[in-house]
Order: sequence, then structure tokens, then C-alpha cells
Amino acid sequence: MKATAMAGQNTSLVSDYVLKILGLDICSDIMVGDDMRRGISGGQKKRVTTGEMLVGPAKALFMDEISTGLDSSTTFQIVRFMKQMVHIMDVTMVISLLQPAPETYDLFDDIILLSEGKIVYQGPREHVLEFFESLGFKCPERKGIADFLQEVTSKKDQQQYWCRENEPYHYVSVSKFVEHFNSFHVGQKLDDELRIPYDKTRIHPAALVKEKYGISNWELFNACFAREWLLTKRNSFVYIFKTTQITIMSVIAFTVFFRTKMKAGHISNGTKFYGALFFSLINVMFNGMAELALTIFRLPVFFKQRDFLFYPAWAFALPIWVLRIPLSLLESGIWILLTYYTIGFAPSASRFFRQFLAFFGIHQMALSLFRFIAAVGRTQVVANTLGTFTLLVVFVLGGFVVAKDDIKSWMIWGYYISPMSYGQNAIVITEFLDKRWSTVSHLTPPQ
Repeated sequence: MKATAMAGQNTSLVSDYVLKILGLDICSDIMVGDDMRRGISGGQKKRVTTGEMLVGPAKALFMDEISTGLDSSTTFQIVRFMKQMVHIMDVTMVISLLQPAPETYDLFDDIILLSEGKIVYQGPREHVLEFFESLGFKCPERKGIADFLQEVTSKKDQQQYWCRENEPYHYVSVSKFVEHFNSFHVGQKLDDELRIPYDKTRIHPAALVKEKYGISNWELFNACFAREWLLTKRNSFVYIFKTTQITIMSVIAFTVFFRTKMKAGHISNGTKFYGALFFSLINVMFNGMAELALTIFRLPVFFKQRDFLFYPAWAFALPIWVLRIPLSLLESGIWILLTYYTIGFAPSASRFFRQFLAFFGIHQMALSLFRFIAAVGRTQVVANTLGTFTLLVVFVLGGFVVAKDDIKSWMIWGYYISPMSYGQNAIVITEFLDKRWSTVSHLTPPQ
């Protein structure tokens, strides 16, 4: 347990360090934002993407124009942090930058210079100027080396760097640069290294990846649980509104189906009790519809991070289910407490708790059903269309709108796969197996 706690603490420290290095510590509690919410700035969004990849399990990172929208100081800090990661954690990084500052350029170990789709130079940063000087081009003292490398292969800008005063300038094409690099000592050394077959017997056992994810399953669960708890607090308005909504609907329910107007033991009132149970079922079930929109909103991030092996699907889904259990208990409890005795259901305490357990299961089923529809649809339009069709089938073939005996034999499968039918049977059996319904009167009850 101590080792696990220490690993979790180290992971948190690394994340905090990454936030600080990327300059994101000042906005760590601010949402990224979307079309409707402003969120963080464009440069901060770019740094979020960079940080997201840095804390992942990838050992080879290819970054294109990560400095766009950033000032030179921030770019320098980010590249310096990446250099530390490369040397300490044996990570490989290939980074392309747009006109980096001299101090940022000096942080790189190797340089790859591309021009017209060909590799002009590939090797240590210290030898790149030596390579061009051997062809007669020299970088001026006050000129940034990165700017020099961008211009020396250009036909328009090449002449200004010609340094052989005793020879007339002549244009050196990219093909000639490539040909000369093959005979240059850096190019020859690179060619010799690539010609030697790799000896697999010299592989260190620790070099082989034996685990799919960077941390243990327990740490994966803890990290995803902490994120889900944070998102739950940020979306607190949704859950407060849902709780308020079901409270208002429960007040409406017990005023419509008031116990003084419904006497147990009569067939005519039995249909009213049946209707009250179905109305309760509908409200508890539909209160989970917000889960559809919340899930669709999060799917793009989930699929991206799952494909990058940040965590498995179960580590994402399990915390959602765990944190929805208190919500289901709360909403089911509110409905039962406000409607059970005011409507006049069976007064037995055991049947009270049975109905509470049934509504808890129905609410959990509804949340899972809407999450499943969102995962299948993946977009708001498709999910809404699919959800409408699914709910239509569930309602029509659930056993209340159309009785089980009236469903055609070729459609009876819909009754058995409808989760509403099982929830409805549970709450109806809980009520009508009470002893007060053992002798039913067909007479109209007194008003």
C-alpha cells in the first residue's frame, strides 16, 4: 500500500510539474471551453494538447509546430522540459518548430533539415554549420542558426551566405546538398550505423514493454475516479436541477393520485393504482435522459485518450457507474418518501423498501440505457433519433400500453427485451401481492 501511495503521489507531482512548466497552473481549474463557453485561450489549448501527450505512455512523440501562438519564453521552457524527459526517461521526440529562437535551437541534440522533400542534413547539431561551410556557406555572427538553415537552401536567399571570396558564387541545388551529405563524415557515420543489422540478443530485458498501460489498474481507477468526481462537481447544476425536477413531479403525482380518492380492494381503484405505479416508473426512468447528452459530449475525449492507451474503457466507465449510485439512491428516495404513503400504497414497511429497491434498479437501468444509446449513436442527432425509436419500442412493448396477451407472437420478443417490462412487473407485484388485495370487490367504491 505504501508503494502504491508513493506511486500515486509521484504521478500527481509529475502532473503538477507539467502544468507549471507549460504555464497552465494558472488555469488548471478552468474548463477548456467550446463553441458556447469561452474557456481558456488558444495558446493555452495548444499547450493542453502538448501536456496531454507528455503525461501519456507514449515513448515516441512527433510534434508539429507546437510553438504556434506561443511566445519565445514559453516555447523555451516547454522544449527544455522535453529535453529533460528525453534524457531522463529515454523518450524519442521529433519536433518541428517555426523559426525557433537561438536559445531554443541550442536545446536540440540532432537536426533534420528538409528541403523539397529531401533530407539535406541529419545528425548532431554541432556539425551542421561545419557541413555547410564545407560547401562554401557560412552563417553570419549575428544571424540565428535556425534562420540560416531555412534560407541557405533557398535559391533566392542562398547567395548572401557565400563565404569563398576567391571563388565566384554558383547556386547549389538541393540535390547537390544531399549528394555532399552522403560523403560528409556525419552522413557516412549514419550510413555505417544503418548498414549493421540490429543484434536482438543485446536487447535489455527492461526494454521490452510488458504492460499495456503505464500505471497499475488501481491507479488507473483512482485517476479516472478523481476526474469523474471533478466533472460531477462542475456539472452540479444538472444534478441539482434533476433532483428538483423529480421533487416537483412527485408532488404533482401524490396530488393527482391522492389516497383519499383511491380505496384499496376495488377493481376500479386497482387500475388507478396501476396507473400511479406506471406514472412513477415513467418519471424515474425519464429523469436519467440527461445522461445521453453528457455522454455524447465526452465521447471525443474518451476515444482519443483510449486510443493513446491512457486508460482502458472499464477505467472510464466504472467510476461513472459508481458515482451515479448515490444519485439513484437520492432520486429514488425522494420519489418514494413523497409518494408512497400519500398515494396509499401497501402500508407494509417491507413492501416500502421493496418498491424503493425496484425504483433504484429502474433508475440505474435508465442511466445505463441512455449511456448505451449515446455510445452507439456517437452524435447528438443520431443518438436522439436512435433514442426515440428505442423508447418507443420499450414503451409500446413494455406491457402497459399494449398488454402482454395482446402482443402478436412475432413481436413478443420486444416484451422480453424491454427493461421497462421487468421494472413494471417488479413494482406491480410488490403492490398487488399485499393481503389487502387478496379479496377484490367488483362493486363501485363509495365516494
